[in-house]
Amino acid sequence: MQTLVKDKQYYKFCFYGFLKNLRFFDAFFILFLVEKGIPYTQIGLLYAIREIVINIFEIPSGFIADTYGRKNALIGSFVAYIISFYIFYISSDFWWFMLAFILYGIGDAFRSGTHKGMIMDYLSINHWDNQKINYYGHTRSCSQKGSAISSLIAGFIVFYSGNYQNIFLYSIIPYLLNLFLIITYPKELNLSLKKKNSKSKSNKTLSAKTFFNIIKQPNVLRIINTSAVHSAYLRAVKDYIQPLMVNVALLIPFMMDIETDKKNGVIIGVLYFFIYLITSKASQLSSVIASKHKRNISYLTLLLGFLSGILCGVFFIYDLWFLAILAFVGIYIIENIRKPILTGYISDQVPNEILTSVISVQSVLKTTITAVLAFSFGVLADLFGIGISFVVISGVLVFITIALQVFNKIQLKKAAR
Repeated sequence: MQTLVKDKQYYKFCFYGFLKNLRFFDAFFILFLVEKGIPYTQIGLLYAIREIVINIFEIPSGFIADTYGRKNALIGSFVAYIISFYIFYISSDFWWFMLAFILYGIGDAFRSGTHKGMIMDYLSINHWDNQKINYYGHTRSCSQKGSAISSLIAGFIVFYSGNYQNIFLYSIIPYLLNLFLIITYPKELNLSLKKKNSKSKSNKTLSAKTFFNIIKQPNVLRIINTSAVHSAYLRAVKDYIQPLMVNVALLIPFMMDIETDKKNGVIIGVLYFFIYLITSKASQLSSVIASKHKRNISYLTLLLGFLSGILCGVFFIYDLWFLAILAFVGIYIIENIRKPILTGYISDQVPNEILTSVISVQSVLKTTITAVLAFSFGVLADLFGIGISFVVISGVLVFITIALQVFNKIQLKKAAR
C-alpha cells in the first residue's frame, strides 16, 4: 500500500472533520428532547422533517457547490448550523425545535458531498487517485476522533452545568473555527467546473448532461443505493441508544451520591468516547478490508449492520444493556468500514467535476429513507418500546435486502440466457 503524503492540506482536511464532529449535543440529543417533554413520535417527526428539508435542498445544493463554489457552499452550511444550535439553546417549544431542525437540514444539505468532492479533486490534482479509500478513510478517522473527544467534553459540560441545554451553546465554538478553516482552503478546490476559457452557461449545460448520463449507469445506481441504505438506517436509529445508556449508567456503582443527570452525563460521555475510538480505527482499516474482500462486501456488510440492529433490540427487550450496547457498536463499526470503501467506489465511476452532484443524489436517497425510518421508529417506540422498534425496523430491512439480492440474481440469469 502506497504511503499517504501528509501535507498541509491533508491536515486541514483532517482538522475539518475533527471540528465538524465536535457536536457536543450529539451524545444527549434524544435525552434533551425527552427532557423537554417531546414524545418519541414527535421526535421521529422532527427527524423526518429535517430529512425532508435535506431532500428539498440536496441536489440543488450539489449543483450550486459544483458550479458556484464549494467553499461558498460550506460557509453557508456552517452559518445555518450555528443559527440552528442557538435556537436549540434558547428554546423549549416544539415549533421552535422544528425551525432549528429545518436550519440543521439546510446545513446538512449544503455540506454533504461538498467536502468529499473537494478531497477527491485534491487527490486528482496531485495524481493520487489510487489513494481514495485510504485517504478518505484516514480523514474520516479524524472525524470519529472528533466525535470521541466531543462526547467526553459534552459529558463534563453536563456534569458541571447539570443540564443538556448548554451543550448547544458550546457547539457553536468549533463550528465557527471550522468556518474560518474552510476560508483558508486553496482556490483550486473551490470551483471544479468553471474552466478559465469556458462560459458559465455552457458549463451548466455540460454539468447537467454529464450528470444524468452518469447517474443512469447500473453500477453507479447500485453503489449509491447500497451506501445510502445503511447510512440512513444508522442516522435514523443512532440517537435512540441514549436511553439505553441511561440504564447502563444507573447500573454502574460509581458516583452514587451525585445527581442523576450529572452522573449520566459523565458515563454516557465516556461510553461514546470509546465507541468513537473504535469506529475511528475501523475507518483507518477500511482500505485493508477492501483490498482483501472485494466480492459482495457492500451486500454482506449491509446485512451485518441490520442483523446487529436486531440483536441490539432483542438484548434491549430482555434488559441485557451491555450486550445491547455491544450490538449497537457493531452498527457503527460497519458504517465506518463501508463509508470510505463505497465513497471510493463512487469516485471511481464518476468524473470529479460532477462528483458533488452525484453524491448529493446519494444523500437524497439516504435522507428519504432516513425520514421514513425515523418517523416509523418513533411511532413504534411510543407504542411498543425502543427494543421492539429496533427488531421490527431492522428485520424489515433484512427481508428487503435479501429479497432485492435474490431478484437481482434472477434478472442477471435471465439476461445471460
